[in-house]
Amino acid sequence: MDLYSNKDVRRQDRLLDEKSAMEIIKNEEYGFLAMVETREELTAGYGIPISYVWDNDKHIYIHCAPEGYKFKCINEVPYVCLTIVGKTRVIPEKFTTNYQSVVIRGIITRGLSDEEKWKGIRLILEKYCPNDIEVGLKYAKNSFGRTEILRLDIDSISGKCKDLPIAQK
Repeated sequence: MDLYSNKDVRRQDRLLDEKSAMEIIKNEEYGFLAMVETREELTAGYGIPISYVWDNDKHIYIHCAPEGYKFKCINEVPYVCLTIVGKTRVIPEKFTTNYQSVVIRGIITRGLSDEEKWKGIRLILEKYCPNDIEVGLKYAKNSFGRTEILRLDIDSISGKCKDLPIAQK
């Protein structure tokens, strides 16, 4: 994928290969969406855990309610960062942690067409409820007016990992 680049990762000895990064994006359950929060007295970061689905191309779809504080942030600054953590394991005897993580940067788009919202809903159902897609579509139809689907248009993806051998006890 032309969006994948680890050139700006400080620890070049900890790079996660592109194939592994794409597997993490595809298979993990949730990510942490970081946004810019602007208040009268300060500018800060604001982050929330989210369920998401990747379209295997250049978009991440996020299911949420059609209102909330995240929209204030997105409306002011639509540039966001989504971090997805793969496998982790604390190694106490080495005072470290093995981990995998992927950082996705991009712009959130709101106000998708109904057709694209349904595309996002179907992808979400295929990921999280693969055995109940038809029931999920009926449920989604009943709550469609109370549902927002956001599209994160991906600008870049990078990945890091640490995989030290673990001593057997």
